[in-house]
Amino acid sequence: MIARAALLLTAATALIPLSAAAAPLVGIPSVIDGDTIEIHGQRIRLNGIDAPESAQLCLDAAGKKYRCGQKASLALADFLKAHRPTSCIEVDRDQFRRMVAVCTAGGIDIGEWMVRKGYAVDWPKYSAGFYAKAETDARTAKRGLWAGSFDRPWEWRKQMTVE
Repeated sequence: MIARAALLLTAATALIPLSAAAAPLVGIPSVIDGDTIEIHGQRIRLNGIDAPESAQLCLDAAGKKYRCGQKASLALADFLKAHRPTSCIEVDRDQFRRMVAVCTAGGIDIGEWMVRKGYAVDWPKYSAGFYAKAETDARTAKRGLWAGSFDRPWEWRKQMTVE
């Protein structure tokens, strides 16, 4: 997994024009939600994944509703607390002007960890399928979101804007 994280960071760095390349942002993060952190006052959206929104409800294996977005946020916070510091390499800016980055903690790709544990999903629109294998592994093992049923976060957001 460490080799994969190094490869991902190398690939992310290759996407940045040399003139725009900056040193990684490193620090102790605060968790905003399951796919967004903050380091030194800078909001960072994890590249290529999508976690349930804070208000999003999912169904567990027994069909009982639970706050899957909250669960994802708490899992991310616990992971980051155990794997300090966090290092992020910017790959883009989103529509809200947040940094979009590939981030690692303890040599582990945070996005991959979230998807592999079933707290987030691969977002092919932005990942080009980079986290598809981690998602397949989580789905096969019925980890996290995959233990029950849920709407993909981008689909849930779309439904919320229609209603």
